Amino acid sequence: MPRRHPARSRLHFAVLATLGAAIALPAAAQTAAAAEPTVTTLDAVKVTARKREESLQDVPVAVTALTAEQLDKLAIKDLGDLQGQVPNLTIYAARGSNTTITTFIRGVGQADPLWGVDPGVGIYFDDVYIARPQGALLDVYDVQRVEVLRGPQGTLYGKNTIGGAVKYVSKPLPTATEGSVTLAVGNYGQVNAKGGVGTAVNDGQLRFRIAGASLNRDGYGKNLTDGSPVSDQATTSGRLSMGWFPTGSSFNAQVSVDRTQDASHMRGFQRLNVNPFDPAKTPATTGRYDIATGMPNANRTSSEGESLTLNWGVTSDWSLKYILAHRASDTNTSIDFDGLPNKIADVRAEYHDSSQSHELQAAYEGQNSSGVIGLYYFDGRAGGTVRNNFFNLSFGTTNGQVYTEGKAIFGDWSWRLTPQLSVSTGLRYTDESKRAVVLNQAFANDSFSGNPIAVPANFDKTRSVTNTSPRVSLEYKASQAIKLYTTASRGFKSGGYNIRANTLAFPSSGRPFEDEKLDSLELGAKMVLDGGRLELNTAVFHNKYKNVQLSVFTSYTQANGQPGFFGDFTNAGKATVNGAEVEFLWTPTTAWRLSGNLATLDAKYDEYIDRGVNVASQKKFSNTPKFQAGLNIEHNLPLAVGTLRSRLGVSHRSKVYPTTDLAEALSQDAYTLVNAGLIWEKDSRLSFFLQGSNLTNKAYKTDGYNIAALGVLNAYYGPPRTFTVGGTYKF
Repeated sequence: MPRRHPARSRLHFAVLATLGAAIALPAAAQTAAAAEPTVTTLDAVKVTARKREESLQDVPVAVTALTAEQLDKLAIKDLGDLQGQVPNLTIYAARGSNTTITTFIRGVGQADPLWGVDPGVGIYFDDVYIARPQGALLDVYDVQRVEVLRGPQGTLYGKNTIGGAVKYVSKPLPTATEGSVTLAVGNYGQVNAKGGVGTAVNDGQLRFRIAGASLNRDGYGKNLTDGSPVSDQATTSGRLSMGWFPTGSSFNAQVSVDRTQDASHMRGFQRLNVNPFDPAKTPATTGRYDIATGMPNANRTSSEGESLTLNWGVTSDWSLKYILAHRASDTNTSIDFDGLPNKIADVRAEYHDSSQSHELQAAYEGQNSSGVIGLYYFDGRAGGTVRNNFFNLSFGTTNGQVYTEGKAIFGDWSWRLTPQLSVSTGLRYTDESKRAVVLNQAFANDSFSGNPIAVPANFDKTRSVTNTSPRVSLEYKASQAIKLYTTASRGFKSGGYNIRANTLAFPSSGRPFEDEKLDSLELGAKMVLDGGRLELNTAVFHNKYKNVQLSVFTSYTQANGQPGFFGDFTNAGKATVNGAEVEFLWTPTTAWRLSGNLATLDAKYDEYIDRGVNVASQKKFSNTPKFQAGLNIEHNLPLAVGTLRSRLGVSHRSKVYPTTDLAEALSQDAYTLVNAGLIWEKDSRLSFFLQGSNLTNKAYKTDGYNIAALGVLNAYYGPPRTFTVGGTYKF
């Protein structure tokens, strides 16, 4: 059972009581609220989902946009907190790492963070594609908004992504001095500071902005071997942006630099079994986060990026945009699969990546037509070394590099045929090559040096592919309040080589895995009802998914008689994914605001060939719950000084399998999370907040390992009950 501390329990009770009192407003407050005007309308949220600024309700795309104000109200600390706020989105920190992201949208994603495997959902930071999941679980600070686009994205984006995109948009360069600072503390020793300041000089021709965050928290658990923390946070991040906006010119140039250092320790997990290779037969653990590793308790990631953006308004209708960007990350982590002091399955992993991209866009905005044409070039290198020590008897390395070169031309154009009817078409051509240099070796001892005793894989192979992906959409304005659309599109993700290949035991592992393709048909409606007080967006979709790329573990017996396992990469043939989504935002009065989402997903394999047999009926999609729902109830109460804003949030997910082996022990049954918050806005500059997450302290699994050959069965859990108290000052 989790350890209980009387003082902490009393503090938790006090927080719950305070939040409950705020949400269950006294009769006097309800009377005051009832006396307020009952007519209010929603503010228009602007997005750039189609490479031009449009109202969220006008863009015929399934997209969720959260503004900076909404992100603060919902206590979104990093991209992982978006889960529950966006329909059919699964997003969380990957197993074993605090800053590596796992993302699935509508059943499409990729949970394997090893180099050589592309993500199924693209993460974009200020229009720059983040190629690797390491360091991509971005902390939210100094942000303008976050957009989540669902479905294939290729005819509008530089890098094609098959499942969708998550766009992080930082605050723009200001025309006058302004900024903010936020300080917060919480349980588990949480101490956070974040803020940003910007200014402009020379009549606004030169603009600057600097922002940073220091995010620190003690561990949710500890290493029982030496008492060091696990599942903690020690992150420092900063961004510097500068821009030149010549007076009287339609040209501007902007430069941005960002750095993030994460010095957190290992992530803790729960051992669900007695490892048969443990001489002490240590019982399975009851805590969610405590481990007893004998490995160095290190889990460090550094990431950085630089970009140059040039904008030129050539004419009143045409504009050009060029983005030059570089991104890199380095990760050094310990992965103790067994979670015990003895060496049963100890892994040290190093990941390194670097990429450069060029993107040129020509955008047109006319009276009856608009669109964008783009050229994109991507040059990336990702690699590293993984050192495996199994039973202190088997020592091997996974080592190599994958070089990716991608070139693409894309375009998307819309025509207004009548005042009510519009049509848009898009096309993308991709030419991509991947060169995999792999050298996997076995050694006689844990020095991993000298002459290898075996070479499971040694190859240098290149795979090239071209793809053409179309999109067509019809939009119909049924009335001033209702817009309907239907879209047919194709998504694409290139194949590659299994970096963990063991061609001695499995000769086929040296062959490439195939490209993914997804054909999507979507029908949607965007409505503004109740006199502008209610926004209601719906979508239904039918996807045909081919060559689903899957990372799987296969157990086998080695030549020396020792058990072993092989990390394979395969394709799952064909699948059908059907689903529906509803999002709503309603402000019945100025005092009340209700928002939420409902989503259902039916994802099934039609063909999954395993050793010549179609086992599709036995397989399920991972990270894909059949039902999701979220609801936020907000209330604004005017006070003698300022305004008190209270919020109650509830999110629910049905049963989910986080891993491709579909182990029932790692599956997570349906669960509900409860969050709440209070914000007292003294005035437009000063506010104080109290936020609580997972208030019922629900234990829920997010990921895990099931490797029978190593006796490993571990579950990673989401954060426990947490609360944060702090304040924000704006100037």
